[in-house]
Formats: sequence, C-alpha cells, structure tokens
Amino acid sequence: MGGRVTAVSRNERYGFSKPTHPFITLLAGLGVEGDVHAGTTIRHQFRMTYEPDLPNLRQVHLMHEELFEELAVKGFDVSAGQLGENVTTAGVDLLGLPTGTLLRLGEEAVLEVTGLRNPCAKINDFRQGLLGEVFALDPVSGEFTFKSGVMAVVRAGGTVRAGDTVEVELPPPPHRALERVKRGGPSRRSTVHGRTAAAAPEPYGEMGFRFASVRAVRVQSCGGNSPRGFGTSPYGPNRPGQGA
Repeated sequence: MGGRVTAVSRNERYGFSKPTHPFITLLAGLGVEGDVHAGTTIRHQFRMTYEPDLPNLRQVHLMHEELFEELAVKGFDVSAGQLGENVTTAGVDLLGLPTGTLLRLGEEAVLEVTGLRNPCAKINDFRQGLLGEVFALDPVSGEFTFKSGVMAVVRAGGTVRAGDTVEVELPPPPHRALERVKRGGPSRRSTVHGRTAAAAPEPYGEMGFRFASVRAVRVQSCGGNSPRGFGTSPYGPNRPGQGA
C-alpha cells in the first residue's frame, strides 16, 4: 500500500504554521534541514527547557491531505503547512499505521513513525473551533480522537518534494496502535516506546481514514506544561475548552 506526497514545508523559526517549499531535505537522525524542530534531542519549544536531553521523536510531522477536505466540509479553510506539518500526504491512512511503520518517501528518504501528534491548544488561535475537529470525544466509544497527523524520525536522508511516492512498510507483528507522542524516548524498534495504547484505532471515519483514539488524555499546551485548553464540561475534565 502507498500514496504520494502533495506538499512539503519547513520553518527555521518557531511558529504554528510552516511555509511550503519546492522540496525539503531530510537528514538521518535529525529531521528536516533548516527546520526548527530538527535535532537529535527534543526540540519542542518549551519542553526542551526542562527536559533538554530527551531523544527527539518529533523530527518530522506528517499530515494527511484528506483531513483538509473533511475540515472544508465543516467550514474550515486549511491548506498544506498551516497546521505545522512538514510532509502532507494523500492516499495513506497515517492514523491507522502501527508504531514503528517505515515510510519510504521518494527514492531515498525513510521515516519511522513514532506516534500521534498531540494537538496544540494554539489550533484554536489559528482557527476558532478547529481544535474540536481534530481532537474530540467520540460519543459512542467514550474515547478521544486524534486527527492532526503523526510524528516520525528520519532513518535515511534524502530530498522529498510534492509528487514523490510514499511506500508503507509495516513492522513485524504483533502491531501496536499509535499513541500520542507526549515526550521523548526510544522508538519501538529500538527498545520500548512509552506505554501501550489504550485503544486500537477506531473504524474508518467519514473520509475513509481511521481516527486513532486513546482514553483520558490532555491536549498539549504550546505555552508550557500546564493543560491549557481544558475546563469543566458535560464530557468531564479532559476535554478541549476554556483554560483550567
């Protein structure tokens, strides 16, 4: 199974969005050349101030283009790079991939998927109400769904541009569902990557792609360690909303 790259983006400064470019260069063990999140150790703007030596599992952020189509139906105009991803794809069920999946981009580059992107509370600053569309409570399962892409590390470098193929290589079974990347640590192929996911991916969503979900989580604050974006609601304390 496979798909294609539809856009590539990078930003040399910290910011919510990343401008698109004709191509990006992936560097093994580092990330995207010239991107602020590239590095061997954690590059999250605030986490690295108190956990600077943790391995960087967020070297590359991938987003499925199908999400933009889904959001457009709901009145949100979002395009490649605006949600901060480095690589925008089409035809790949990113959220349904197991931990440790290899993605071969173009002729040379290889990424290893490390987990789900933990939605940042600044998504609502970009488009009011958008956070609830990429991080929401499933009323049927009682679990939270994450739809804002996946994170990966670079196993083999190379140039990547729009139109390149994306080939998917699944890890040996048993497969483990993706969980959110909330801190650094070794990937599954090395030793152990965090705790086990609380639930396997949910059935395919309205655009034909899975909604990966876990129970009782907090959306990541871009401004530090506090759980900004949460408050009291009919859904309980772990929901996107007003600051707690």
